[in-house]
Amino acid sequence: MEAALRTAPVIRTTVLLTALCTAGLVTLVTAAVCADFAAERRSMLEQIDAMISATARETGVAKLSEPVREALSSVPRHEFVPADQRTSAYRNRPLPIGEGQTISQPFIVALMTELLDIEKTGKVLEVGTGSGYQSAILSRLVQDVFTIEIVPALGKSAQAVLARLGYQNVHTRIGDGYLGWPEQAPFDAIIVTAAPDHIPPALVEQLRTGGKMVLPVGTAQQELLVLTKNANGTTSQKTVAPVSFVPLTRDP
Repeated sequence: MEAALRTAPVIRTTVLLTALCTAGLVTLVTAAVCADFAAERRSMLEQIDAMISATARETGVAKLSEPVREALSSVPRHEFVPADQRTSAYRNRPLPIGEGQTISQPFIVALMTELLDIEKTGKVLEVGTGSGYQSAILSRLVQDVFTIEIVPALGKSAQAVLARLGYQNVHTRIGDGYLGWPEQAPFDAIIVTAAPDHIPPALVEQLRTGGKMVLPVGTAQQELLVLTKNANGTTSQKTVAPVSFVPLTRDP
């Protein structure tokens, strides 16, 4: 649904991809293509690592944890972009996914995922499913992902892709993410992939004590925030970096 770090450079590469690589259906004919696929995936990770290092003073993240790096290396990003964008799937930049929305810059996906500081036993809420890529990344890191998308066409498409690729611990819903998913609360972490102009109170309420919420906030000027819920119900906030996301859409 979103975005890129406003102050970070976008590093571009060229990529040749095939779904056969992900499925493991490699023949002599496709072996060379799959080798290129693996090289582009490694290149994406190298670019993310370089940007994480370059922005460490600003973001507070010096390096990616191994679980987050493994998730980024194993999720087939090209499956979560339109067919006409597949040759750009591993470029370190946002890409259009239709309905006026975008799939996030890989660096932003990596940074926000790392900032969640989640554990394998956790339960995460994602507001803004988009194409389903961030959901797939989270699915590798936690027990259950609950994700909400307000645009029906995107929500249905993401659900189909996630099901086809076997992400069984991702639970999807079409609706107003500003209101969260109260039936499944509390959540160990919450990630918001579009920018509200304020922190949604319902999401704070649905965050467990000690849990973290990572979200962009603002209109013309946006900041990526990390919110932590304290034992007494209050919250602590940390501003990470200036960013640029699409606005969080609400039901009328």
